[in-house]
Amino acid sequence: MAEHNLSDEFLLALQSLFDWFGAEEVPGTSIGGVAVSLLAQPRVTQDIDAVIWLEEERWESFLESGKRYGIVPRIGDALDFVRRARVLLLKHESSGISIDVSVGGLEFEREMIERAVTLKLGELTIKVPTPEDLMITKAVAQRPKDLADMDAIASATPHLDAQRVRHWVRQFAEVLEMPEIADNVEKVLRYYSAPVKQSPRSARPKSKAKRKKDK
Repeated sequence: MAEHNLSDEFLLALQSLFDWFGAEEVPGTSIGGVAVSLLAQPRVTQDIDAVIWLEEERWESFLESGKRYGIVPRIGDALDFVRRARVLLLKHESSGISIDVSVGGLEFEREMIERAVTLKLGELTIKVPTPEDLMITKAVAQRPKDLADMDAIASATPHLDAQRVRHWVRQFAEVLEMPEIADNVEKVLRYYSAPVKQSPRSARPKSKAKRKKDK
């Protein structure tokens, strides 16, 4: 686990979120900047992102139960919005931190949640995706910060399962008709699977004078 830069307020919000998931027996995992900070390298993030697996008939009662953990809707039509977009727009009341909880519906999301690992941060216990699954989510998002996150994840994971990353990224690239998704991931995977490169300075041939001096 990487050293993180999450504030006490963020940790409190995460604790409330995962206490809620646990009490309601809803499987889920953090994703986004929080997961990157914990698995790869600390980075600035303004909110918390998570994904859960939950049947539609439970959405209303689940949303209502969040109030017991200080997690409330941040828009008036949160239930209608999740029915349209499959995202619960929430906030942690005491800290004001925004929380976006996606309701999974894809096979990849189900697998990501099932494969998620448990991390202990002091008294806090949370779920995070495997580095491979987090990298896949970043590849699909494709924003500049997501591309930087992909690089950080690959750099921090010596034994990355490249086969899994390629499998899912290629499927998303095909469905979305965005071949650049797969191309960008391939560049990262090839770079970090290549033999260790010398820096330009150390790779530069020595001059005759320098060789004589070394002797």
